[in-house]
Amino acid sequence: MGVSHISDGPETWSRRGVLAVLGAVPAAVLTGCGSRAGASDTTGPGAGATAPTASADSAASTAEVSALTLTPADGSRNAGFTSPVQVTASSGTLSRVRVTADDGSALSGTFDDTRTTWTSDRNPYSGTAYTVTAEAEGATEETLSFSTEAAADTFVGRFTPEAGSTSGVGMPVSVTFTHAVTDRAAVEKAITVTADPQVEVVGHWFSDTRLDFRPEEYWAAGTKITLALRLRDVEGAAGVYGTQSKDVTFHIGREQISTVDLAKKTMTVRRDGRTLATYPVSGGDAEHTTWSGVMVISERFEKTRMESSTVGLGDEYDIDDVPHAQRLTTSGTFIHGNYWASSSIFGGSNTTHGCIGLRDAKGGGDTSEPGYAFYKSSMLGDVVVVKNSGEDTVDPANGLNGWNMSWSNWRAGSAF
Repeated sequence: MGVSHISDGPETWSRRGVLAVLGAVPAAVLTGCGSRAGASDTTGPGAGATAPTASADSAASTAEVSALTLTPADGSRNAGFTSPVQVTASSGTLSRVRVTADDGSALSGTFDDTRTTWTSDRNPYSGTAYTVTAEAEGATEETLSFSTEAAADTFVGRFTPEAGSTSGVGMPVSVTFTHAVTDRAAVEKAITVTADPQVEVVGHWFSDTRLDFRPEEYWAAGTKITLALRLRDVEGAAGVYGTQSKDVTFHIGREQISTVDLAKKTMTVRRDGRTLATYPVSGGDAEHTTWSGVMVISERFEKTRMESSTVGLGDEYDIDDVPHAQRLTTSGTFIHGNYWASSSIFGGSNTTHGCIGLRDAKGGGDTSEPGYAFYKSSMLGDVVVVKNSGEDTVDPANGLNGWNMSWSNWRAGSAF
């Protein structure tokens, strides 16, 4: 069959967090007093009397208040979040500094060589209130505060596969951004993908909104993969900042690789190196050839509608109950069950509009049919290799099909 028109399945992408700008603590108000030298005072002390001097406690208090300088300024609201926090002692040295956000997280930092200035290791988060407690040598501890402005424009990275899921060995980690990224290096640096057992994983930009990660070869069966998103306040484009800071894990299951030979009109399914089954199939006809190359199952439907008008083929077909359909390309290549064609075409001739068909029953309930059996044996991320189709190799960006790119070309698509 050709391209289908389907409704989106359950959303598997991560959700966008919402940051609230909190009110800041007002700045401390410093007051002072003075006298007019030589002025007469008929109601005060007699001639020769001197004005009262500030007490030792009062002087010490004034010195303590002015002992520290905070950047952003103490009590500021809607402060910028693109520069580090600094605490500076106007006299003496700093003994301790702690900067805590309203969510309980803390900013770490370092002292300069003279220990008179402390600078945070990273910038404060946007839309966040902070409390600063600091102490200079010989002075009492001071508490200061500020809050940062919320980012006006934001983006998130929607990722696949789903958190906690198990996928086949061909599943890449694919991140799609809700805003075009112009600073690819900054964004890619903020995203890491690690594997256990360890293997080198490299990112490749397919566009300004899509970044995929994969190793040189298929993942090993049983691999645990961790996606670390540290996009919060990363400037992906001018004035547009990320919002996510989270870790996501998923797993790789057993290895299943199916090879479709459209010259022989068969599909051989191998699991963990052993042949599981061989099925007769029908591929694209001479006018609607099937893409060749390595393709990865990216969506699965027990039943879906396929309509020719969605792919520019007029009213050639409209089947609302195609059984056991599994997507191989974004453009609409599926491997699916077929109950409407003669059984003789499977293994006998290529007659489809570009999809790969297996014999199936209407309603998809017959467990003895190849369409049912193959669907039940498959999972997202399984690999389907098509050869001898008479068509070019599928574009690596057409679906989750980056395996059609050499390792050197894949690496060249990284921002590093």
